[in-house]
Amino acid sequence: MKLKTLTLATTLALLGSQHALAAPDFEKAKAEPVKPNNVIVFIGDGMGLGQIEIARHMEYGKAGTLFIESLPNVALVRTYSANKQVTDSAAAGTALATAVKTNNSAIGVNAEGIEVDSILDDFQKSGHKVGVISTNTVTDATPAAFTASVADRYQGQPEAARQMLANQYDVLLGGGWKYFGAKKQDGVDLLPKFEDAGYTIVKDKQQLANAKGSDKLLGLFNKSYMNYKLDRDDVGSQEPSLELMTEMAIDTLKKDENGFFLMVEGARIDHAAHAADVTGVWKELMEFDRTVQQTWEWAKARKDTLVVVLADHETMGLSVTEPMDIAALKAITVSPEYMAGQLVVAEDGKSYTPESIKAVFKKYAGFEVTDEQVAELNKNVLSDKGKLKYQYKVGWEIGSVIAAHYKAGAIDRAVRAESSTGGHSSNMIPLFAAGPGSQYFEGVLNNTDVPKLIRSLTIK
Repeated sequence: MKLKTLTLATTLALLGSQHALAAPDFEKAKAEPVKPNNVIVFIGDGMGLGQIEIARHMEYGKAGTLFIESLPNVALVRTYSANKQVTDSAAAGTALATAVKTNNSAIGVNAEGIEVDSILDDFQKSGHKVGVISTNTVTDATPAAFTASVADRYQGQPEAARQMLANQYDVLLGGGWKYFGAKKQDGVDLLPKFEDAGYTIVKDKQQLANAKGSDKLLGLFNKSYMNYKLDRDDVGSQEPSLELMTEMAIDTLKKDENGFFLMVEGARIDHAAHAADVTGVWKELMEFDRTVQQTWEWAKARKDTLVVVLADHETMGLSVTEPMDIAALKAITVSPEYMAGQLVVAEDGKSYTPESIKAVFKKYAGFEVTDEQVAELNKNVLSDKGKLKYQYKVGWEIGSVIAAHYKAGAIDRAVRAESSTGGHSSNMIPLFAAGPGSQYFEGVLNNTDVPKLIRSLTIK
């Protein structure tokens, strides 16, 4: 009887105990004889398993396969920050760039506010060329985590631009020219300073394509973040694709025999997910997937390049549900943010006309909304200060109505409204890897393990 009691007690104790992750073998990675000369890290912002499932179902059907799913080494990654159970992009980007957990909204500093070097800095100090690409502003949280140190992401984009100039990174491509020109807050125009430092500066896809052979490359393709792929034709965009930006970045970086480090962010996967915009997630993720495939075809032929693909966090708990109307969602041709721009502000300046709301949903989303839905939308587009929200946040509200109508799985808008991150989740995110050293990316990892492994494999 005592033996049974002891066994039961021991079992209960074990069930309630903590378990440690199986730590990667950093020492073995450091001793790895076949080391990568180049490292390319792809970050699909907000790209969890649900977003991948959405893209796969909508592009290829339930039995299809994205290219990233075909890469040989797979892991799961935990994403919590130093001070929150759910991370934002600043803390997540810092963890992936520096191997240090920090507080939400902090970039390139630890939880005490002390600056920390990124793996991009390590590569540059070791004589490698380095670069970052983003479809967001190139100074936003994820790219800035690799290239700058600022205490607050919401105040720090002009400072990130100054640090990028000071640190002379070889390739910087994305949106955000408002943080580099004379009209920014301090009135200092950084663009002539970049030119004096030897950068080729480009502002559209044709200029970028013509920049082959540049020693240093600064591409700023929008005042703010770049347009969704879904909207580029409708707004007459001359922005380059993620594929072209990555191709031209590699063209600039590969000339140095010492090798290079490149971070490529598909940022607007996250933006679409915030709006529960299933169609936008599909289009953004497919451009990201094609970019990885194009890059791996180049890397595979060389056999000296490690490619790591992952997210910084998951956004909005998106999923493919059983009743989700995939055909109807595929028929949508513009983003909810674009739809928001087509609404007509009412005379009170605090709502949109019911006629314009109904017309927008019928034309772009393919269904009619009721008077009750119009009233609810007009209530939700008001900020706490009694003013209309920014266009992109009006798009969030439109996207939530569309997702609910077509029965896509997403975090409820009321939960999103109470979230400081705008709807991020703590869901683990997938990692895919190929190339020399990729075998060490396996099991369940902390996000800080990723740069630690890259350092072990590359930095002497």
